[in-house]
Amino acid sequence: MPDSFFIEKSLMQAAWRMPDIGLDRVEAVVRTHDLPEIVARLLISRGVEESKIESFLKPTLKNDFPDPFSLEGMDAAATYLAKAITDKRKIAIFGDFDVDGATSSALLFRFLKHFGIDAPIFIPDRLTEGYGPNVDAFKQMREQGIEIAILLDCGTTAFDTIKAGADMGLEIMVIDHHEAEEKLPAAVHVVNPKRKDDISGLQMLCACGVTFMLCVAVNNKLRAGGNTNEPPLKDWLDLVALGTVCDMVPLTSVNRLFVKAGFEQMARRNNPGISALLDVAKVNTAPNTYTAGFVLGPRINAGSRVHKSNLGALLLSTDDPEEAKNTAWLLNDCNDKRKGLQVEMEESAVNKVEDFGLDQHPVVIVDDKNWHPGLSGLVAGRLKDKYSKPAIVIVIDENGEGKGSGRSVAGIHIAQAFIDARNAGLLEKGGGHAMAGGFTVKPDKIDAFKAFMYDHIGRQAKSVDVNVQTLIDGLLTVRGIRSDLVKTIQNHIGPFGQEHPEPLFLLQNVRLHSVDVMAGAHMRAQVADWEGGPRIKAVSFRSVGTELGDALLKQGRQPFHLLGYLKLDTWNGREQPEFHIKDAAFAMEEAKKAG
Repeated sequence: MPDSFFIEKSLMQAAWRMPDIGLDRVEAVVRTHDLPEIVARLLISRGVEESKIESFLKPTLKNDFPDPFSLEGMDAAATYLAKAITDKRKIAIFGDFDVDGATSSALLFRFLKHFGIDAPIFIPDRLTEGYGPNVDAFKQMREQGIEIAILLDCGTTAFDTIKAGADMGLEIMVIDHHEAEEKLPAAVHVVNPKRKDDISGLQMLCACGVTFMLCVAVNNKLRAGGNTNEPPLKDWLDLVALGTVCDMVPLTSVNRLFVKAGFEQMARRNNPGISALLDVAKVNTAPNTYTAGFVLGPRINAGSRVHKSNLGALLLSTDDPEEAKNTAWLLNDCNDKRKGLQVEMEESAVNKVEDFGLDQHPVVIVDDKNWHPGLSGLVAGRLKDKYSKPAIVIVIDENGEGKGSGRSVAGIHIAQAFIDARNAGLLEKGGGHAMAGGFTVKPDKIDAFKAFMYDHIGRQAKSVDVNVQTLIDGLLTVRGIRSDLVKTIQNHIGPFGQEHPEPLFLLQNVRLHSVDVMAGAHMRAQVADWEGGPRIKAVSFRSVGTELGDALLKQGRQPFHLLGYLKLDTWNGREQPEFHIKDAAFAMEEAKKAG
C-alpha cells in the first residue's frame, strides 16, 4: 500500500500517515503462508519477521513457552519452594488487591493445594492498608504458625516491611513484576523480571505470568525429585490470561501465548469463579480481551474499592459452585456501587482541573479530602484520556495523608517518577510500572511532591516526540466490511492489547447518515461510501462536546475520512460488523474528485 495518503491535522489534532510496506513483501507472505492479503499486510506493518510468522499465528505451549529458569533467581527459588512443599511446611500467600494480585494468589493457592498444602490468602484492604505488605499481616501469619510468606504482585521495594517480617522469623519470597531498584529487599528469594540483574527478556510478564513460571519451575524440580503427582497447569491458564489482560502489560511474546491459550481454557468454564462471574455479567459468547478487561476485571477489582479486597481471590480460588455464585453476585453489587461513586468523583475532578487550569502542567494532579480512595486509579485514567497527558489523583485522609494513583501515556514512565520521588524523601511508598503506579505521601510533603512531579514529567516529555502521529494499518471501503473480514483479522492477528493494539483502518470519503447522540456521551451514525452502497453502524465513544463529536453532529453532511477499528456486534445472536471511530478529518477535495 503506497505511502500516498497523509492528513496533516485531524479533528483530534493528529497527523495521519499510511506507511509503504511494499507490495512484493505482501505478495510473498500471502504465497508462502497462504494468508489473506490484509493479514499479510498487518503482519508486515507490525514487524513480524518472516521466520516468526508461524509461531505468531499459531503459538503453542510446546514450541513457544520460554524457559522459566531464565529468570534471575528462579532456580534457587524453585528448589527452595519444592523442598518446602515436600516437607509440608506452613505457607501463606500475600497478594495485591487488584486483578493481577487476585489471579496470582488463586493460581498459587491451587498449585499448593494440589500438593496438599492449604495456604491462607492475605489480601490488604485497599482503603486502610494500601498497596504492598504490612507488618500487621506478618504478625497474623506468625500467630497462625506460618513459616513461609510468599508475596505476589508486590514487595520488590518494601524494604522496611520485609525486614520487619524477617525479624519476626518469617521466610519471605517475593514474586513480582514491578519496577526494581539496585538493591533488593531482605527476602530469601526475589523473582522479578525487572530486577536490574535479570537478562531473561521477560519484562513484559505480569505478576500472574511470573507466578505461573514459578509453578512450572517448581513442578520441574518436584518431577526431578521423583514426584509423579502432576498438577493441571494448563487448566489454570485462564487465570494467567485474565491477569495479563487486566494488568495492561504488553500483549506480545509469551503474553500473547498466555492469552490465546488462556481464553481457550476460559471458554471451557472450568474455573467455577470465572464461570459464575460470566453468568452474572450475562456473557454467553466466547471470552476475549474485552470480556476480561471490561467485564470481568472491573467486577473483580470492585470489591477492593468498597472494603472487600479479598473477594476477587476468594472467587477465583474456590471450587464450590455455590460459593462462587454468591461471591460473583456480591462483586457485581460492589461494581454497581463503584460506578455511581466514580461518576461523582470524575465530575468533581474535572471541575477542579478546569477551574484551576491544572491541565496546563506537564501532568494533571488533583487532590481532595472527600473522594473515595479506591477510585483514584480509575479517575486518573479518565483524566489521562480526557487531557492526553499523565494524570495523578490524590485522596487525602482524615490525618492529612495522601494516597494516590497515577496513569500515564506512551513515552512517560510514571512509576520511575514515583520511585525517584520516594528516594528524594517526598513519598512514604511509591512504585508501579511505566503506565500506572501508586504512592503514599505525608501532609507536609504534598506540595513539594507536586512540584517534583511537574519537573520530572516535564523533563521526560521533552525527551520524546510531542507531535501526535497516527499510523494507518489499512484502507477499507464500507462495502468491503463484512463479518468474515472482522473474524479473519481477529483470529489471525488478535488478541489485541498493550503494544499490540487493534488495527486502525481508514474509511476514505464516506457519508454520514442518521447522526445522533447515544447515552448522553457517545455519537453514533450510519456510514456509507461517498458514491453510495450499503451502510454500517459507526460509533464514537465519549466524543460528545469534543471537536470530533461536534463535527460529526453538526457537519455530518460533509464528506469525511474516518479512522477507527472494526468490531463485531453479536447483539441478540446476530453478527453485524460496525466501525468504532477514533478520529476523523474533513474530505472535501477528495470527494469533489470522486464526483
